[in-house]
Amino acid sequence: MNKTTKYFIALSVFICSSVLLIQSCTTKNEKENQAAQGFTFADKLSDYGFFGKDLKEMVPQKGVIPYNIVTPLFTDYAVKDRFIKLPAGGKIAYTANGPLDFPDSTFIIKSFSYINKDGKKVLIETRLLFKEPNNGNWDVMDYLWNDEQTEATKFITGEKLPITLLDDLGNKISTKYEVPNVNDCKRCHISNNNLIPIGPKARNLNYTIPGDTQNQLVKWASMGILTGMPPLDSIQRLPDWKDEKKYTVNERARAYLDVNCSYCHTTGGDAYNTGLFLEFDQKNPDHIGILKLPVSAGGGAGGLNYDIIPGNPDSSILLHRLNSTEPGTAMPELTRTVIHKEGVALIREWIKDMPKVKR
Repeated sequence: MNKTTKYFIALSVFICSSVLLIQSCTTKNEKENQAAQGFTFADKLSDYGFFGKDLKEMVPQKGVIPYNIVTPLFTDYAVKDRFIKLPAGGKIAYTANGPLDFPDSTFIIKSFSYINKDGKKVLIETRLLFKEPNNGNWDVMDYLWNDEQTEATKFITGEKLPITLLDDLGNKISTKYEVPNVNDCKRCHISNNNLIPIGPKARNLNYTIPGDTQNQLVKWASMGILTGMPPLDSIQRLPDWKDEKKYTVNERARAYLDVNCSYCHTTGGDAYNTGLFLEFDQKNPDHIGILKLPVSAGGGAGGLNYDIIPGNPDSSILLHRLNSTEPGTAMPELTRTVIHKEGVALIREWIKDMPKVKR
């Protein structure tokens, strides 16, 4: 082999190696750019393959796990169906406080329905939380169901839908159900400027779903999808706000306020500046609102002076706001358009039973 031949062979090898290196770098850069751009929500709920062919039946497919919680958030007497979709091989890490630590690429799925005057379930919206794999942050999207109940499509801007529903006692209520815009969702799910799940905390998952035979957390641990779980008897359980036989009025009321109010009324929440903190474990009477002057209630206070006056529910701002649907007065601001009569009755009883204290 002469020098000229050797030269051209070496040159060919160099050129081929360079081309392969450029292609490799290009592919790597494309992947990095795609990761930097983040996940893109699909246009239709059916695109995810969460449920079977008849979408409205919400039959979970492989890897989609139904779940429920002890005390749920009130949303206009809505019926809620909850699911989690973990990535392949993904595991949830147990946390004692706050939401469980879900792996990247987890979906949390919650569908909202109402019972119409004929007693039939009508789907309104399905909300998704997704944990971004590129940065570990949560993002949110809403899907609005069509009248035919065959599909739900991406819906960002929010809507007010006139509906007539049946409450828990079968009474008819007409209202304009508020489908939130995406930014409204972020207001409720914010904690120290980060978006987080609200409901799936260990203490609110710590029970056996009606019809099942195994505690929900124990079941997940046995399935291998929940790691680091301590003995079950060491895990706090949030009281069921409806269970009058097992729990006291105080326990039930505090659980109700924890779920319906503390996602904003907590350190790092949207209502942190009010100084009213309604977490279940909160011990400070001032933070709970007892003889506390409101910080910024304005006209929403209804001319009342204190958040809670023990023994006097009708003079307490907290009850006044729970018992209203007026914009600027009603609390919570975003999750309901009707008064939760049963919840109001519980908080009224709780305040009435409080020992009176001197002002």
